[in-house]
Amino acid sequence: MMERMKELIRILNEASKAYYQEDREIMSNKEYDELYDELVELEKKTGIVLADSPTQKVGYTVLSNLPKVRHATPMLSLDKTKDVNKLKSFLKDKKGILSWKMDGLTIVLIYRNGQLAQAITRGNGEIGEDVTNNARVFKNIPLSIPFKNQLVLRGEAVIKYSDFNRINEDLPLEEQYKNPRNLCSGSVRQLNNEITAKRNVYFFAFCLVSAEGEDFKDSKLNQLNWLKSMGFDVVEHKEVYADNIENAVHEFQSKISANDFGSDGLVLTYDSLSYSQSLGVTAKFPRDSIAFKWADETKETKILYVEWNTSRTGLINPVAVFESVELEGTTVNRASVHNLSILEELQLGVGDIVRVYKANMIIPQIAENLTKSNNLQIPDKCPVCQGETEIRQVREMKALYCTNPNCKAQRIKALTHFVSRDAMNIEGFSEASIEKFYNKGFIENFADIYQLARYEKEIKNMEGFGEKSFNNLMNSIEASKSVDMPNFIYALGLNQVGLSNAKLLCEHFDYDLSKIMNADIEQIKEIHGFGEIIARSVYNYFKNEENRAMVNQLREILSIKGVEKSENQSLKGLTFVITGSVTHFKNRKELKEKIESLGGKVTDSVTKNTDYLINNDIHSTSSKNKKAKELGIPIIGEDEFLKMANL
Repeated sequence: MMERMKELIRILNEASKAYYQEDREIMSNKEYDELYDELVELEKKTGIVLADSPTQKVGYTVLSNLPKVRHATPMLSLDKTKDVNKLKSFLKDKKGILSWKMDGLTIVLIYRNGQLAQAITRGNGEIGEDVTNNARVFKNIPLSIPFKNQLVLRGEAVIKYSDFNRINEDLPLEEQYKNPRNLCSGSVRQLNNEITAKRNVYFFAFCLVSAEGEDFKDSKLNQLNWLKSMGFDVVEHKEVYADNIENAVHEFQSKISANDFGSDGLVLTYDSLSYSQSLGVTAKFPRDSIAFKWADETKETKILYVEWNTSRTGLINPVAVFESVELEGTTVNRASVHNLSILEELQLGVGDIVRVYKANMIIPQIAENLTKSNNLQIPDKCPVCQGETEIRQVREMKALYCTNPNCKAQRIKALTHFVSRDAMNIEGFSEASIEKFYNKGFIENFADIYQLARYEKEIKNMEGFGEKSFNNLMNSIEASKSVDMPNFIYALGLNQVGLSNAKLLCEHFDYDLSKIMNADIEQIKEIHGFGEIIARSVYNYFKNEENRAMVNQLREILSIKGVEKSENQSLKGLTFVITGSVTHFKNRKELKEKIESLGGKVTDSVTKNTDYLINNDIHSTSSKNKKAKELGIPIIGEDEFLKMANL
């Protein structure tokens, strides 16, 4: 038993270190919980608890350059259960509060004299990191509140699935974040809060620690309602008793698939403040709260085959295809295995019997391989082009790549990216159409798109095409010939260069494409936020003679526009936020471009660095208007803006 305990401690501590210190996951929450529960049982049986056991620790100290802060009140973990009956026995005859256990990063906020004074991460429960600068740009945190005494509260910082997907779309597959929790953790702990602001971090309060001088009539529900009145978004919660808690759990569970945020269960706590305080704490857990973890529905099934998918960067991803099973009310027959390292850990093979489940009741995953035949052959040829493959080490994991730069899959994915909305924005040009044209030899590279009219007769006779659809496509291609330089750079598909990085690249080199193409690594690294990896990616792309020839060919076809800087620089040094509808401009994008041409800057969020909020409805009760009023930032309409800008 002792050897197994030591093994479990080692495995769990490694997983915790990866999760808390390095923002990566080496095992699922389900696997961690199962191993943790096994360790707890062994400790109970033996009566022995080793000093480095995770059952005696709350978390890991996070390593970064952010200042460390000791919490005034230690932040303990919660005991947990998967049994609704345990929730009933926990409550007995008491009133409780049931709420989401959100899957993000726990933050403590401190307000003094009505102003946000400090924001601290949970850290190891005793010492966290000061992230005040970043909390100021969360999407929904009030920077000023009417309560003037000291207020301390806790909540969860989260990034919504919709924003998570948007951010990942700008990244190559091998650089994409695995889940919103990892992205949120990295975003909250950025040293540059401009990056944090772009990530759309939200804060949901779940606990009031102290509010000097306030009487809440012995009720945590009153505390949560009071926090709402102070302008905080509060985690969704319900008042419950032992006789209705089972229905409440099912009600929360029914909402999971529609939620735009991750949750790994629920939290139950007593409503009575005095009763909660009287219970005290154990070495690790508070006695007034308990976490309810979803009892993941698992099903056994058989692996039929593994599908290998090649991306535009050449990364080949394994996807396990298995006999269909019903999970959480839907039919599931495939799950991403993510990379070769995970594939090897599972010892996966065709015909294996595996247990599958949905992580957080949403994403299909393989929980366990019961037979471990390990008979799977790693392809030495790309499944699309039959080019040679190679195994590369990427971020401490092994990944499979196609080495053929002319691989059909890579070409089609690259062409699809080129025509996408934030790139060349060729409307109506789908991946299916691109693949058809590629297979017929009409297009092989980006420039060929602008020669498609040569195949007018053939295209009109293709299934799904005709006179109208052909003309619409040609019109879209013609319209795309006038393109802003950042969108053009983004369209080329450089690794590590999403649209925001493309804008920074263009700004730094004064919208001179020749300067960008001939810049060395050190010059590119001068760009704020660009490190060695991004700089080398840009340099290597433009150093490649084929790429240079393609870009020069496109320069002859396209009108690649920089930012037209007016002699009128009346807005230089001023920062604006735009919200609501506009009347003098076609849309907010046109207004943004005008501000930038006059030397100004436009950001997404209202912060203390904002000079003006532009909103034609200055009396609106929108969150941006509220923030502007709290910070004393002028709210102006378009008419006032036009006067200010001398237009």
